[in-house]
Amino acid sequence: MIHKLEHIGVRVKDMDASIVFYTEVLGMRLVDRVFSGTLELAFLSLPGDEHIQIELIGNGSDSIPDRGKVDHIAFTVSDIESEAARLKQAGVHTLDEAPREILGGVKIFFFTGPDGEVLELFQPK
Repeated sequence: MIHKLEHIGVRVKDMDASIVFYTEVLGMRLVDRVFSGTLELAFLSLPGDEHIQIELIGNGSDSIPDRGKVDHIAFTVSDIESEAARLKQAGVHTLDEAPREILGGVKIFFFTGPDGEVLELFQPK
């Protein structure tokens, strides 16, 4: 039986740039950064909640077989309009002009990380 989501692995080309993006732009916390053979791993979580983590996977080259990236990673927010404006101000590439409403009141806003990974702001009803 599955009990919880452990982590989401995202392949990155530049570990330092990705750590800066996830910590400084998205406000996550770097939990651990380790080297395992030719791979470098970084684990990030939201402040105060280390139960679900994003695992950045890199080796400084494109030699890792292309197995694709995660479709998207969603982050829950309480004020999606101000968060979307903050991301735009920070120069983050956005896929949406503005937050949009779906499913009778849920708001979503898509943008990308430094390796083109698709990220989403999610504001529940």
